[in-house]
Amino acid sequence: QVQLVESGGGLVQAGGSLRLSCAASGSIRSINAMGWYRQAPGKQRELVAIITDDGGTNYADSVKGRYTISKDNTKNTVSLQMNSLKPEDTAVYYCYGQIAGGLASGFRGYWGQGTQVTVSS
Repeated sequence: QVQLVESGGGLVQAGGSLRLSCAASGSIRSINAMGWYRQAPGKQRELVAIITDDGGTNYADSVKGRYTISKDNTKNTVSLQMNSLKPEDTAVYYCYGQIAGGLASGFRGYWGQGTQVTVSS
């Protein structure tokens, strides 16, 4: 099986910074992409940032210039550096991985348990 475990959420004042990390573990054969989604109360889960195996990145317009996604292929980890945080960034942040592993024959999506990020005004 494949597991994703996030860390690094918390409470921060507007304008502050936080760094989220996610580690993928288990029977991993290959990782196609890893990234972050978030879900605020009463809203749908949305893509925040994603990074592919060749290092390509994609960001939500709302976080461009403030967030940076990075990965460490040797450790199967992905991180999200969040700067200039705003109250509207408050949400549960979920790690996502498109991973080939376990008994599955191809790539499938895996989710972490989520970590709360709260930005106070």
